Amino acid sequence: MPHTTQPATQPAAMPDVQSSFDARNIEIDRVGIKAIKHPLTVVDGTYRQASIAECALTVALPADKKGTHMSRFVALLNAEPLELSLATLPDWTRQMAELLHAHRADVQFTLPFFVEKSAPVSGQKALMDYQLSLLSHLNAQGHCETRLELVVPVTSLCPCSKEISAYGAHNQRSHVTVTVRVTDSALSIRELIRAIEDQGSCALWGLLKRPDEKFITEYAFDHPKFVEDMIRDVAGTLATHAGIDGYRVTVENFESIHNHSAWAVIDRLG
Repeated sequence: MPHTTQPATQPAAMPDVQSSFDARNIEIDRVGIKAIKHPLTVVDGTYRQASIAECALTVALPADKKGTHMSRFVALLNAEPLELSLATLPDWTRQMAELLHAHRADVQFTLPFFVEKSAPVSGQKALMDYQLSLLSHLNAQGHCETRLELVVPVTSLCPCSKEISAYGAHNQRSHVTVTVRVTDSALSIRELIRAIEDQGSCALWGLLKRPDEKFITEYAFDHPKFVEDMIRDVAGTLATHAGIDGYRVTVENFESIHNHSAWAVIDRLG
């Protein structure tokens, strides 16, 4: 007998459990996905850099809704090649909120950000990496606040060690972590990194030759700073930096003569 193909049957509509009613009447402030990695391009003025970000994407969930649509976060990430800047981040956040039918939303993209630096004496060029986070919060009134977070490594040299020693002084690598509220999307990420680096005993470079090591050793010795000195200098720089309204700074010195870190915080984010 000839083979006959049965007509395809239309699948029954699947229930939308997430959108069902929840009787507990408790709003959820933030719900979504985190620790998902995705490629993107970061735009900083005319500078463009491909990277891979770890993303945290959340929305507020009304008290009467059982759940949010988790798959829509991933769908938005994959809708088109992801390209973000301080100027476009608010629009992307609003798009996410609209897709999820949410009145509040938060996004965070954390990624390595590379800057090519020339060694101070030899001029040898190499990439230096910094941790960059782009953050955005959309409130119920439709206002989107953009924040930028950077982790900038520098050298710190102890003034006390220099003062009490016949020769030499202990020094260590330090991490300056800065979170700023951005008021001007033209704020340059690279210029902000440079301004923060200038507040250490010395900056760091990816590639050094012997003349560079000599310069760095002597420069740090001539610019000793306690953790208190460094954080005050960074805070003073941020307070007058164009495009910033509010900041939080932490400085951690990974001590070379102690089994603990020296740490300081100045919070002016409000």
